[in-house]
Amino acid sequence: MSERSTPAARTAVVLGGSHTGMLAARALAGFADRVVVVDRDVLPEGSEPRRGLPQARHAHMLWSGGVRAVEDLLPGITETLRAAGANRLPVTTDVVALSSQGWFRRWPESHHVILAGRDLLDATIRAQVLADERIEPLGGAEVLGLTGTDTEVTGVRIRTADDEERTLAAALVVDATGRGSGAPRWLAALGLPAPERREVDSGLVYASRLYLAPDQARDGFPIVNQQADPRAGGPGRSGWLVPIENGRWIVTLSGTRGGEPCADNDEFLRFARERLPHPVLGDLLGNAEPLSDVSVTRATVNRRHYYERMPVWPENFAVVGDALAAFNPIYGQGLAAAAQSVRIMRDVIRRQGWGAPGLSRRVQKAVARPVRAAWDLAIGQDVFYPGATANGPTLRDRLVAAYVDRLMRTATGNGRVARRVTDVTSLERGAEVLLAPDVLLAAAIGPLRPALYGPPLTAEERKAGGLL
Repeated sequence: MSERSTPAARTAVVLGGSHTGMLAARALAGFADRVVVVDRDVLPEGSEPRRGLPQARHAHMLWSGGVRAVEDLLPGITETLRAAGANRLPVTTDVVALSSQGWFRRWPESHHVILAGRDLLDATIRAQVLADERIEPLGGAEVLGLTGTDTEVTGVRIRTADDEERTLAAALVVDATGRGSGAPRWLAALGLPAPERREVDSGLVYASRLYLAPDQARDGFPIVNQQADPRAGGPGRSGWLVPIENGRWIVTLSGTRGGEPCADNDEFLRFARERLPHPVLGDLLGNAEPLSDVSVTRATVNRRHYYERMPVWPENFAVVGDALAAFNPIYGQGLAAAAQSVRIMRDVIRRQGWGAPGLSRRVQKAVARPVRAAWDLAIGQDVFYPGATANGPTLRDRLVAAYVDRLMRTATGNGRVARRVTDVTSLERGAEVLLAPDVLLAAAIGPLRPALYGPPLTAEERKAGGLL
């Protein structure tokens, strides 16, 4: 049967009720009289795990470029998150990081990250979005396909929890269903060609475990990160310690083909101590209390659909978030890029007007901009792992990587260059800032201060983490 409770001309449907979907619903509520959020899960009321979000068991961070976008969509959300227990850490002040070029110094704050368990992050955003009476969640519903033609989408077909098929008529359908998006299949059913797609698969597997930090390290402890070197010739292994709410740490370890972590609890600690470039993560975990078993995820391929390049794009349909481009999660760019895309979608609709001819095509082209930046950051590293692509890195990939290596080495001993690097990694500025004349000159000169030979933890932090 068809949904007829409100006129379709002022109804929007968002497919997917996670981070991106909820932000999209909020953005569309400024234009539509009714926004229906469809999700396979019955969305929880609080900070609870969801079957359809297994990646919630791993470390997440929302870079400042994404924080600003979320704050623009949901004013006051940063303070709401902090009141719920999320941490705000200055970058690079509270980041202890080892790159392939050495340990970074902890320069004064240039940017920041919001850190929380994914369940808390999603629940806080969801509660604020669903407080808007124009937004209706429809949980336990499977998306079967789109309705309409190759020139105009008119709605979406769903199957509800009671096995009833329904059609939701809509003036705009937004796909935010994530990595498992069926958009290529749905569009093909309407007679549209397959989109251009690219994949870069580093073979990375990542494993995470939740810990209760030692008593003195439950407040104000920094992020601890060790990055892999994709050009070292062997498997790339890395690790993150991320302080989240309630004095806990989420620790995520990763490895590419031949160096993967596993789900064994005892092996998790050994991997952190013996297989990373430095044992500091393992030493810290040895003094923390495990609160969970190890969770393992293998779905880490970088995959981008170039919908913006399609010769024909139907009215009333848009794709955002991981459904548009999914990144290797180890780089932490997905949440921020998705939030920026949703904000751009809102701004394009505001400028062009709801229902304007060609609106969806303009939206689809515009939302690709932040995706492009995050994509370049991810594949610029992953393309060097054996088997990541059919043909390996291009000459351009090698030249760019050589410059980035030089830049990263310079950033270990030059605070101004470190700030430019975090301008880009935080998704606050585009990569073109790294080609400014003053940055090029600084890279040619190299670091201004000598290399560090160990993690730059303070004496108080070492004591708090049980390292003294």
